[in-house]
Amino acid sequence: MDSYEYGELLKTLQNKAQNIAKILNPDSLQKRLDEINALESHQEFWNDAKKAGEITKEKRKCERILSTYTEMKAELDDAKELFEIAESEGDSSTLELLFENVESLQSHIQKVEIEVMLSGEFDSSNAIITIQPGAGGTESQDWASMLYRMYLRWSERRGFKVELLDYQDGEEAGIKGAAFIIKGENAYGYAKSENGVHRLVRISPFDANAKRHTSFASVQVSPELSEDIDIEILDKDIRIDTYRASGAGGQHVNKTESAIRITHFPTGIVVQCQNDRSQHKNKATAMKMLQSKLYELERLKQSEGVANAEKSEIGWGHQIRSYVLAPYQQVKDLRSNYATSNTDGVLDGDIDDLIESVLVLGGRER
Repeated sequence: MDSYEYGELLKTLQNKAQNIAKILNPDSLQKRLDEINALESHQEFWNDAKKAGEITKEKRKCERILSTYTEMKAELDDAKELFEIAESEGDSSTLELLFENVESLQSHIQKVEIEVMLSGEFDSSNAIITIQPGAGGTESQDWASMLYRMYLRWSERRGFKVELLDYQDGEEAGIKGAAFIIKGENAYGYAKSENGVHRLVRISPFDANAKRHTSFASVQVSPELSEDIDIEILDKDIRIDTYRASGAGGQHVNKTESAIRITHFPTGIVVQCQNDRSQHKNKATAMKMLQSKLYELERLKQSEGVANAEKSEIGWGHQIRSYVLAPYQQVKDLRSNYATSNTDGVLDGDIDDLIESVLVLGGRER
């Protein structure tokens, strides 16, 4: 990179920052923060714990976005000022340092762009994730368990908390299915891009002939809806089954039929919950899961024109991402075309770049 290229890049980044400022309106954010601080100074504000909690959550979000934007703007302004001084004085060492830091500057601005994009109605909500293996028996079930671990590690990296709702061990290895909630700021906003079929190509450890196998697993992501959002579910449209809990942990395994399975006939959606000893609590959680999935299904229909999103086959033609471990190593998102050869890192939860590539693409297509 030379001085001319760097100068042009700075102009591009400044235009991005100006567009972000127009959308973000930092003055309005600061004004809202001042209003919240004034509210918090009154004792009666804390009398309504639920409302106070919601406003406190809003305050944290405003503070985080404003802080991120301020840091980005300061970094960009500093880079511009240093570049102009170094260029006028012929300071080659400073110019080299600026060129070396250009990727960090671009990354910082992209993160602010994504923060601005995560402004959907439920983007700040927790995310409910369900993983199901496709056809293929043990191989697909093992792939589903690899995805399950990937999301647990990703959640850990981002400081999110995970609550397990349902877990079914595979017969030989892997899992027959798992459902869990990822809890944290913008968990759904980030995780929603993972919704779809994930394809694995590798030399199967379960094949004595060491042949290459292709496996599929579906990842379904929906927001955890707040209690004041009511999605009507008619009794005639569902069947509720109870069964004995199984899977990891659970001292009540095979003792009581506390686990709940709900089948929604119009869509074919099936949800299960067995994380609590109480059948009543498992039923309430399963209903919340069903409501969330119905919301996500409707969102997909409206945004993508998918008529039968829930019933689509877990296999060829439906995948959003490919994970190839043999004969070469590459993970590629088929929507953004972002690819990386760091397959070990991705499977260990380093998926932010993949997620952000889709979010940025979505923002450009708005």
